[in-house]
Amino acid sequence: MKNIRAHIYLFIVNLFYGAGFTVSKMVMPQFIKPFGFIFIRVSLTTTLFFILHRFWLKEKVEKKDLLLLAACGLFGVAINQELFFLGLSITTPINASLIMIMTPVLVFVISFFLSHEQITWQKILGLVLGCSGALIILSGKGFNFNSSTMWGDLLVLINASSFAVYLVIVRPLMKKYHPLTVIKWVFFFGLIPVTLFGVKQFSQIEWSSFTPQIWAAVCFVVICVTFFAYLLNILALRSVHSSVVGAYIYLQPVIATIISISLGKDHITPEKVVSAVLIFSGVYLVSFAGKRKVYSQPETDPDSDDMVLE
Repeated sequence: MKNIRAHIYLFIVNLFYGAGFTVSKMVMPQFIKPFGFIFIRVSLTTTLFFILHRFWLKEKVEKKDLLLLAACGLFGVAINQELFFLGLSITTPINASLIMIMTPVLVFVISFFLSHEQITWQKILGLVLGCSGALIILSGKGFNFNSSTMWGDLLVLINASSFAVYLVIVRPLMKKYHPLTVIKWVFFFGLIPVTLFGVKQFSQIEWSSFTPQIWAAVCFVVICVTFFAYLLNILALRSVHSSVVGAYIYLQPVIATIISISLGKDHITPEKVVSAVLIFSGVYLVSFAGKRKVYSQPETDPDSDDMVLE
């Protein structure tokens, strides 16, 4: 049951991420500059996590784990979000989504060298199938790497690498703490550098220029793409390996295409059907096929995502 919930969580997360490329581009850089937008995302999400933790949990972290939590905040929040939004403001959503499909490969490589994963032919085949399917979808959407987007593309690539590191190093913390405790401190430490870089751009926002559509886009990015996405991701990490979480990124081009079709802005083609089959097959192989090294279970009930009431 816990594995089923984890996969539901991951699907929802990537549903949000799949829509997030286009929605975020609606807001920046015209209405909010990248670092100012990140400051809004991280400060509001950190506040929400602290409120939830204060009222529903009574768990403290050991001092020896603060350094690892700080590293998670640096790689998973600060570097990840700052460089992604800055890169997205320079490049196109298509280029960014293409580069992000490198994340599962990076996660698998990092996990292997840290002895968190075992290489199996199923995992390698799954990564290849997923990458192939994503490339088929994106190849029909006019992505193009050129000098005008080069710096943005490079920043998104560094972001993908940073997020891959985060997915790997945050996993051991799940053996000791509830996900809400972990993500609360991850965002707290991530907020420090985000504040240093984002306050100036935040102060330059002209709120009166916002239309209802822009307000809705900002709320979607903060609540769905940030708060719920990070919370559900870390809940999923209690039950599945980092490589599985990374593999779900392959679904983002499929989800983006489905959203586009549902809005009448795209249509079904044989190429899209083939790519969807390849991606879902790849996710299945990485998620279920082959034996994986098993982590010891958290001290809390691994089958329960319920919070400890005070």
